[in-house]
Amino acid sequence: MAARKDEIAAILKEQIKHFGQDLRMEEVGVVVEVGDGIARVWGLEHAVASELLEFPGEIYGLVLDLEEDSVGVALMGPDDHIKEGDQVRRTGRILETPVGESFLGRVVDPLGKPLDGKGPVKPEGYRKTDAKAPGVLMRQPVDTPLQTGIKVIDALTPIGRGQRELIIGDRRTGKTAIAVDTIINQKGQGVYCIYVAIGQKSSTVAKVVDALRRHGAMEYTIVVAATAEDPTPLQYIAPYAGCAMGEYFRDSGRDALIIYDDLSKHAVAYREISLLLRRPPGREAYPGDIFYTHSRLLERAARMADELGGGSLTALPIVETKAGDITAYIPTNLISITDGQIYLEADLFNKGQRPAMNVGLSVSRVGGAAQIPAMKEVAGQLRLELAQYRDLAAFAEFAEELDEASRAQLARGERVMEILKQDQYQPMPVEEQVVVLFAAVNGYLDDIPLEAVRDFERRLLSFMREERAEILDRLREERKLTPELREGLERAVREFHDSFKGGDA
Repeated sequence: MAARKDEIAAILKEQIKHFGQDLRMEEVGVVVEVGDGIARVWGLEHAVASELLEFPGEIYGLVLDLEEDSVGVALMGPDDHIKEGDQVRRTGRILETPVGESFLGRVVDPLGKPLDGKGPVKPEGYRKTDAKAPGVLMRQPVDTPLQTGIKVIDALTPIGRGQRELIIGDRRTGKTAIAVDTIINQKGQGVYCIYVAIGQKSSTVAKVVDALRRHGAMEYTIVVAATAEDPTPLQYIAPYAGCAMGEYFRDSGRDALIIYDDLSKHAVAYREISLLLRRPPGREAYPGDIFYTHSRLLERAARMADELGGGSLTALPIVETKAGDITAYIPTNLISITDGQIYLEADLFNKGQRPAMNVGLSVSRVGGAAQIPAMKEVAGQLRLELAQYRDLAAFAEFAEELDEASRAQLARGERVMEILKQDQYQPMPVEEQVVVLFAAVNGYLDDIPLEAVRDFERRLLSFMREERAEILDRLREERKLTPELREGLERAVREFHDSFKGGDA
């Protein structure tokens, strides 16, 4: 009997020795209210802002409101199967975005899930979706051009790598066209592009993707799409997710460009979430922190200091105005946050001026620092010509007769405006832009009929490529108009001008 007791004791001791308590502490909450993509959860005392919560059916939610006894959660998926009384678990994870080069050429949603039917994307890492912007000492001045390939922009409102330039205008004035052309122009420039579509129709996003694919731009572009049919919280986090993907390239010492199309719809999505969370409304029913919402996003665009890799993230946010009113709440907010704006005017668009940029209201606060010296020299003259033309055009509406000099100035201004027209999907290398604008500001268009100006431009560029290619090559390499190069360019333009006038023009 004693032996039996010893055996039992030995067995119990052995089992106690190998006994491992597999206890896991979980904080579980209960849904007390759900609807319109918003849930209120009771019982999660230790939840933190921007934390992901797990709902039944593998639906995740983002904590946006922290109250004394409950949290307000924006749902990242359909709320059809979520009901009052459901259990909600904390994940302990802050919202993160999958990033990496494997996303290039793909169309994904803000959570990194593919939308193009090409199979899953394997991320190379994760970054905080709503990251803090780099501080002042982590940045360096913007002085490297980011060429858009659009004459009027590269000459008059130049964009530098690391800049934030707002594209603003009424609907259907060519805002997205400028953004797409800029992406197409980055081919071979070593700039990775992210196009974020917020609250747009799926068909509109499909057209943009098709245009990028046709022009070979998808190989260096990521499209992040939160369309109008997606839940509002997805539309809200879309620009932050796209920005995190761009920061992956920026922080590895490379250059990236991000388009937010558009922040008007983003503001509306955030307003909807805020009102559903019962936050107090402010001007135009937008929440009081709408300015902060956009500024913390746009401040993430930067050119990093050399010791941090020297990479850059350039932002081109788009905002829609109503009836040309740039003094509305969201447009004025964004104008004050960004480093300049490209203002597209409906009247100019309807008159056939494409891009329909109002050169008087458009500005770049980086200016000539983001231009090559050759373009800076030509653009200075161009700006002067256009300013004189605008003043004269306004005066000519009321004056019955103009003197000869004024008429000549008006005629030159009309031709300069004509030469600034550019077709979509046809971005132009900077050296060709310099040649065309050089001809315009030096009077070589003055005696060309207005209707023949575009033909003159097309044939001049063809002549330069075929017979004076060395001038274009030197402009591309030297980037400035040396006296010798200027003389050669003048001689070539004059020769073509004389042959054009004497030919079938």
